[in-house]
Amino acid sequence: MKIILRIFSRNFLIRISYYLAPILKIVYSGKRFIDPIDGKGYSKFLSYGYTKLRKNALCPGTLSLERHRLLWLYLNKRTNLLNSKLKVLHIAPEQIFYRKFKKNIYWDYTTFDLKSPMADIIGDITKLNFKNNTFDLIICNHVLEHIIDDRTAMNEIYRVLKKDGIGILQVPIDKNLEKTYEDNTLVSKNRELNILDNMTMSGYMEEIIKTDWKIPVLLSILLIILMKLKMMKFLNMD
Repeated sequence: MKIILRIFSRNFLIRISYYLAPILKIVYSGKRFIDPIDGKGYSKFLSYGYTKLRKNALCPGTLSLERHRLLWLYLNKRTNLLNSKLKVLHIAPEQIFYRKFKKNIYWDYTTFDLKSPMADIIGDITKLNFKNNTFDLIICNHVLEHIIDDRTAMNEIYRVLKKDGIGILQVPIDKNLEKTYEDNTLVSKNRELNILDNMTMSGYMEEIIKTDWKIPVLLSILLIILMKLKMMKFLNMD
């Protein structure tokens, strides 16, 4: 899996996944694991990771990871967002959610990315071309750690989010780090290798506090972070 992730670009993997996923769903059909996103049973989940492989991380049928299944459970079990009329912005949309969210009759759904084939609008997250207070819900999962000027990106997300809107922003968390770790030199190195660059790790409450985000929104983001830490402990990922 590591070799595949290092050799092929993200765009290529997204395109080929549409053909592979239905085949893998049949090959790995079983009862040992259940993906809450499609409700199907699987004989095993696959290992996944750019640096350290995590066992039972990738569902072969939906291509969902732990964070995707966590978000789906959160949306279904803890909110009524999927059944509410909302104007939604999904930054860097994941293929597992793309079709489901597109078919949601309650959502006015827009996707945004720098170059993803699933993006309705191509653009830079630090320069969102939307008016202030546009969206009721913004989903941005595992994106901010790849942005050099992540504070500007967070301010832009806050700017286009309605005052009573909800932002779901998942980021990598290392509970052993008190402050954010950043290494912008990873950008040029990893672009040459076609792999994703995690320039930032943890400390995101520290980072968000330095932006325009207010306390109620911070508490919502903290809830997502705490849920993720709990899930990571449950899956023995730490």
